[in-house]
Amino acid sequence: MGTAERRGAAGESVAERPRARGDKEAPDRDVPGLERAGEPGADQQRQNYRPLWIEEPARRHPLPDPVRTAAVRAVLVIAVTLIQAMVAFLCTLAGSWLAFPMVISGVASTVAATWAVVDVWVTRQVWNQRYGVISEPSSTARALRRERRARRRQERPSLREQERIRRAGGAGRLSHS
Repeated sequence: MGTAERRGAAGESVAERPRARGDKEAPDRDVPGLERAGEPGADQQRQNYRPLWIEEPARRHPLPDPVRTAAVRAVLVIAVTLIQAMVAFLCTLAGSWLAFPMVISGVASTVAATWAVVDVWVTRQVWNQRYGVISEPSSTARALRRERRARRRQERPSLREQERIRRAGGAGRLSHS
C-alpha cells in the first residue's frame, strides 16, 4: 500500500482533504485568522487565543555605534589573546621551539587587550559626556533660568525709570546741588 492510498484518493488535493472528509483536526486550526466562516467554536477559539510571547520594550537603550564598535574590537582582541595563550601553553607542554615566541606575543596581546577594554570604557564615557545629557523641563538649569527671568522682569520698571531720569538730564529735580 502506497502513500497515496493511505492518505486518501489519489486525485484529491492536499487542500481539499480536510474539507472533503469533514476532518475535525485540520493542521492549521490553531492559527488565528484561518478559521472558516460559520465554523462552530470559531469565536470561542478567537477569545481563547493567547500569543506565544508578549513584546516588552527594552529596559536599556542599545549601545551607541562608536561604543559598540570599540566593544566588538575589544572582544576580537581578547579572543585572539586567549587563543595565543592556549597555543603558548600547549607549545610549552610539547617542548616546541615555538613556545617562547608565543609567550612573548601573548604578553604583547595581553597589553593590547587591556588597551582595547580601556578604549571601550573611555569611548563610552566620552559619548555620554557629549550626547548623554537629557534636558527635561524639571531640570535644575531650567528652574534657575526661570528664576533669573522673573528677577529681570521685576527689575525692568525701575531700570526704565532710572533711564528716563538720566535722559531728561536732571530736569524735574528739586535742587541743582
